Amino acid sequence: MRILGIDPGYAILGYGILDKIGNRFSVVDYGSILTDADMEMPERLRILYDELRAIIEKYQPEEAAIEELFFNNNAKTAILVGEARGVAVLACAHGNLKISEYTPLQIKQALVGYGRADKKQVQAMVKAILNLEKVPKPDDTADALAAAICHGHSAGSSRLRQLMGK
Repeated sequence: MRILGIDPGYAILGYGILDKIGNRFSVVDYGSILTDADMEMPERLRILYDELRAIIEKYQPEEAAIEELFFNNNAKTAILVGEARGVAVLACAHGNLKISEYTPLQIKQALVGYGRADKKQVQAMVKAILNLEKVPKPDDTADALAAAICHGHSAGSSRLRQLMGK
């Protein structure tokens, strides 16, 4: 199964593409899509959409794991991130990907075993699970890979339950 993990943002959208075969992950690609703060928001969203569609077309993932929004006190920021997240969902839908969404708590639980783990613990697990030399930067990229790993673990267990008729 090829999984596209996404950490949505309008300044930085992190992505990670993993293959999961059995219980093992292999890294296909990861990085981030950046937009310039001087651009108008519609142009930033277009860049996010176009670049994410190009990544989907190039790597042909089957499924997408998108981190759900973490609401903060800044409503304007939450709305702008929500718009970027909507663009990511649309790009995945246009690519005919099965889309699953995970809260930060679910991702932390899946990687570290503790839903209140800090960012450094999650990043260390991403590095260890994927056998990387260093933690991917920026943080948004590591978060996208964490979402993909979370989905790989979750999708496997839900498929097993389906096969067992539960």
